[in-house]
Amino acid sequence: MFSDTVGRVVDDELDELISALPAVAIEGARAVGKTHTALQRGATIRRLDDPAERNVVLADPTRALQGERPVVIDEWQRVPEVWDLVRRAVDHDRTPGQFILTGSADPMGAVIHSGAGRIVSLRMRPLALAERGLGDVTVSLATLLSGNRSEVSGRTSVTLEEYVREILQSGFPGMRHLTGRVLRRQLDGYVQRIFQRDFPEMGRELRSPDAAVRWFRSYAAAIATSASYETIRDAATSDRGDKPSRATTQPYTAVMERLWVLEPVDAWLPERNAIRRLASPPKHNLVDPALAARVLAVSAEQLLQGSPSRPPIPRDGTFLGALFESLVTQSVRVYAQASEAEVRHFRTHGGEREVDLIVVAPGGGVVAVEVKLARTITDEHVRQLRWLRERIGDEMLDAVVISTGPEAYRRRDGIAVVPAALLGP
Repeated sequence: MFSDTVGRVVDDELDELISALPAVAIEGARAVGKTHTALQRGATIRRLDDPAERNVVLADPTRALQGERPVVIDEWQRVPEVWDLVRRAVDHDRTPGQFILTGSADPMGAVIHSGAGRIVSLRMRPLALAERGLGDVTVSLATLLSGNRSEVSGRTSVTLEEYVREILQSGFPGMRHLTGRVLRRQLDGYVQRIFQRDFPEMGRELRSPDAAVRWFRSYAAAIATSASYETIRDAATSDRGDKPSRATTQPYTAVMERLWVLEPVDAWLPERNAIRRLASPPKHNLVDPALAARVLAVSAEQLLQGSPSRPPIPRDGTFLGALFESLVTQSVRVYAQASEAEVRHFRTHGGEREVDLIVVAPGGGVVAVEVKLARTITDEHVRQLRWLRERIGDEMLDAVVISTGPEAYRRRDGIAVVPAALLGP
């Protein structure tokens, strides 16, 4: 069970930035823990999601910056002028640790990423598996990225049923203590707020909220695939004669990416190696697989029985396998960020060759990761990793299969096998 006393992987990165920079913006989807993390470090708190405090700041935005440092400006995007005021303030005073901004949406698109050293953005995500109290972590992604191919070891008692529970429970800290109907209602409310409140607040009134929800349900069914948007649209309207245009559905994607609810995995396109017929579409993903499971109303029993998603989306393997891959992706992104690495996926045109995740090291080289809903790893499970290693040679720093098994070890071919619960930053 998660506790407020458990540290987050992002904490060290945040503290390093605050100690050296005047302003840091913690960005990420609602409920990932941004406010709690910021409040632990702030001396003055400005809560712009509080209507009374927001009205005061709307009347005089400079009031948001006043007070003992660090000043935490929570949900800054509700008064967007605050961003420029902070930017100008740190132009005049570069003293570290002045402002911590948090935001659950980016109302100005790329502006939040253009601080030019004035305001540095830091992504925060739901709890990774290593942050959920499932046991000791014994394998470090940072070590894998070093390329020394050291031995891996460790045992875990986490079972498949427990991984399913983690998928359904979510990594949102405030929901970790909830169960049953209460948890389901909280997740329902999270999704409902997106369409009832977040879309209008982002300047996108929905003429047909039901159509947007159907589209989101189809996107959730396509998790961990590269299904075309036409496929997702058709699945959302399979019982209807008229198909909405791409222009109608594209805003759904744009707004939900700006809310950090959709977090697709971009394709990896190697520059130094000639691998022909590469595909570049992103792999669909949500900020937390619990949202996909809930919006499709699947239970633990249905997942363990191998039930397909409804609406159906073509995929290799089961829907549970896709949700497990999404859970691992969420965690690997947290660990990769700690090493300043990026997470991609690899796919040739037509899908003849695929590798689930490619972790790109900041200095070059990659760790290739396959995610398998399997307790025992066979030669077939590592076939794609071997193929890629033959093509890119020394550029592959390491190769890993993330499994649901009990023990971490290296195979004779050098590929590491690591249970998901044992991997950490």
